[in-house]
This record gives sequence, C-alpha cells and structure tokens, in this order.
Amino acid sequence: MKIDVVLPCLDEAAALSWVLGRMPDDFHPIVVDNGSTDGSARIAAELGATVVSEPRRGFGAACHAGLAAAASDVVCFMDADASLDPAQLPLVAGPVLAGERDLMLGRRVLAPGASWPVHARIGNAVLASVLRRRTGVPLRDLGPMRAARRVPLLDLGLIDRRFGYPLEMVLRAGAAGWRIGETDVAYLPRRGRSKVTGTVRGTLRAVGDMRRVMTRHRTAA
Repeated sequence: MKIDVVLPCLDEAAALSWVLGRMPDDFHPIVVDNGSTDGSARIAAELGATVVSEPRRGFGAACHAGLAAAASDVVCFMDADASLDPAQLPLVAGPVLAGERDLMLGRRVLAPGASWPVHARIGNAVLASVLRRRTGVPLRDLGPMRAARRVPLLDLGLIDRRFGYPLEMVLRAGAAGWRIGETDVAYLPRRGRSKVTGTVRGTLRAVGDMRRVMTRHRTAA
C-alpha cells in the first residue's frame, strides 16, 4: 500500500533529485507546483512524481491541493527543499498507520551544517508554547514533516491557504480531540534560500498569517 506524500514546491529544481531519489518504496510523491519558473514541475515528472499545478500562490494552497489530489488512506507532508530526509517518513507515518496517533509531526533536530536562523527559531518556540497551552499536547516544534489520515484531515475543514495552514491543522486537530504526537527527525542543510525563514520579512509574513489563524480559532472557540 502506497502512502502519498505532498510536497509543496516553488522553485526547488536544485533539491528535487535528492528528495525524490530518497523517497521510500512505499511512499509516492505528489509534487504541487506553486508557480515555479525553474523547471521544477518537469524535473519532478521526469523523476516519477505525480505533479499537481496550483496557480494560486500560498503554502497552504499548495498543501491543500496536494491533499485533495491524494488517494491513500494516510497522507504525509514535507518540504521539497532537501531540509528533511524522506527516508525518515516511516518514523512519522508509523504511529498513524498503527492507529496509535491521529496526527504525527516531525520535531526538527539540527544536523551538522544546517541553518535555522535565530528569528525563525524564536518564532517557532513561541508558537510551540502557545500550542501546548491550547491543545494540551507537549509539542516542541510546528514541524513541516507530518502524517495523518486523509479523510479525517479533509473533514477538519482547513481554510487558511498561506503560511498559517500547518498551525491551523494542529489547532483544529487538537480541538477535535485528535491524538497528536511528535518524533525527532533530522533538519538538514536546505538547497537554495528559504521562502520563509531565509529572511526576516518572510518570517514576519508567516507570523502574521499564523496570528490571524490564532485569532480566528480563538473567536470560533
């Protein structure tokens, strides 16, 4: 049984060969091209990935388009920039497949040579603290490598289509009583510049998106 892996992609030509080449046999990549101009979609298709085009820019838009295109019972998500190793996907998917967790996240642990700017690390720590208070789950990282069952995830009704999507997923899952867990995964040197943590401006945009998700979730509660 194949497990679909959603990889939002914006100009990741330099990383795709390594990422797709390390995909475990039981995992099938769905590369969601979010407006790349460097040939990422062509490269992904040549390497055997399913390619989905999502013209509306936004991390959440790409993630959700991939989720909608997936067909497997359990679906994984991860970045396509080589900062995460697909070979570690079984660590994240395993507890969901076994019925022990409803949502699993990979907690990023810095590998030698990897870079995680201070402003991004602080922002992530603050978010994790808020999530611990809101969900009661001892999360330490809002990690982008994650796994959940496809139909229940669609039923959560996620509406953010920007950088708030990963946060909204955890907040809504926590409110629905999901069993949420995390496991350590290596955080590697990425290929190319990050669209989020690579600049203070990108980080501030992501924080703004997440703040809106928090406000909306608090109002709904």
